[in-house]
Amino acid sequence: MHHTSHFARQTPERPAAIFLPNGGQLSFGQLEQEANRAAHAMRALGLSHGDCIGISITNRPEFLTVMLGAQRIGLYYVLLSTKLSVNDMAYVAEDSGAKAVVISTGCFAAEDLDALVDFKVPLLGIGLPESAMPSWTALTAQQPASLPDDTVRGREMLYSSGTTGRPKGIRKPLSGQDYDWDDPMNSATAKGLALDSGSVFLSPSPLYHAAPHRFLNAALHSGATAIIPERFDARMALEAIGTFRCTHSLWVPTMFHRMLQLPGEVRSAVDLSSHLHAVHGAAPCPVHVKRKMIDWWGPILDEYYSGSEGIGSTMITSAEWLAHPGSVGKPRDAVVHILDPDGSELPNGETGDIYFETKAKFEYWGKSKGLDKIASTRGWHTFGDVGHLDADGYLYLTDRRHFTIISGGVNIYPQEIESAFLEHPAVHDVAVIGVANEEFGQEVRAVIQLAESIEASAELKVALREFIRKRLGPVKTPKGIEFVADFPRHATGKLYKQDLIARFSQARPR
Repeated sequence: MHHTSHFARQTPERPAAIFLPNGGQLSFGQLEQEANRAAHAMRALGLSHGDCIGISITNRPEFLTVMLGAQRIGLYYVLLSTKLSVNDMAYVAEDSGAKAVVISTGCFAAEDLDALVDFKVPLLGIGLPESAMPSWTALTAQQPASLPDDTVRGREMLYSSGTTGRPKGIRKPLSGQDYDWDDPMNSATAKGLALDSGSVFLSPSPLYHAAPHRFLNAALHSGATAIIPERFDARMALEAIGTFRCTHSLWVPTMFHRMLQLPGEVRSAVDLSSHLHAVHGAAPCPVHVKRKMIDWWGPILDEYYSGSEGIGSTMITSAEWLAHPGSVGKPRDAVVHILDPDGSELPNGETGDIYFETKAKFEYWGKSKGLDKIASTRGWHTFGDVGHLDADGYLYLTDRRHFTIISGGVNIYPQEIESAFLEHPAVHDVAVIGVANEEFGQEVRAVIQLAESIEASAELKVALREFIRKRLGPVKTPKGIEFVADFPRHATGKLYKQDLIARFSQARPR
């Protein structure tokens, strides 16, 4: 049985979730009661089977209880980024048909709360002034802790990240099953990772993101204890593995890079012997970073490549990766095709657009219905990534198609250059972009955040360019380098590269 209510009955006092850094806990019994109160509160707001509620909640207990409450009464719940602008949140709320949105403190700056006054969808706040919106906390406190009548299983509604325009909705049919139905997605994830009631799952990413949401559900419904930091901090996340004897964890490559930069005495002091499975995805992992992580943690890293649309995925174990370094694995329940710009299939080893041939059905929701972000040819679909297959059928990602730089007719893939830069001890973070060049069409530009205590200088720019030239040759060496104090990264580690392109595409390198 994979459902939290089973463990609430069997082991009500056992921790379901522990929140860091304050150490607050929810037992399975408390989680059950609060999820029921949340479900009654949604009914009190007039929501019924098939309706939609928005969740814009940071990593705190109410994220879990609102999510599970919606799952009990047949609602769709929209996972809203806590970093959305007011305009984007309004767009998603309207597009999804949400009849209410629950918002926690930490999602909007105080000056932005005034802009929510004219919001068309009813808002309820957690930790926010009641002058701004009614209190969700007060509403749920008035509700009974008993299971509501007429339960039926609800589910998430996802929105794409919106890097190529407005976020696009992904709504899949409700199952029609009872609330405690053993969701095949949860049970398959749990089986693949050997998650059970003895597991301890560390989730340092924002829970509204698709993968953390999926893995959290699989963990909780398997009876595992979830360790949930309010935000990612390299030292806190690493030390949590030893303190709570974590068995499973979910990461993005940027987190690995940050943990590898911790002092050696901090890294060596943590007991990692309980750690059995470390899963990562969401962005390509530089080869040297993953190799260092396997050397440090052992061959326990499993990597996935997929998208919210669910039209294809791959998986690779550490053992497979060591034999095929840089690969994201072989496809699961799909066939991968590599196509050239004319749609012709390319042989192994040649780089082109990645397409999945699968039986999965997909269509965007609402205003995005019919849009072609997930391009289709011959019934195959692509996430917009570029890569190649090796002779054994393993897939390698080269870059996003729309970030490819074409200079003098040569395709240059920023990811390769970025990975090389990250090997330099002076580089903390990097993005490689293409900017206009009258002679070559585009030229390569690098935007770099330096490591702590490293001073920016013209001499350092020369040294960094020479570092890349020796590794990748003159064509891939940036014509210019810009130093910045910080990067526009999502809390999951995803880089908002378009922001940097807009900022530096016209500026001349200093």
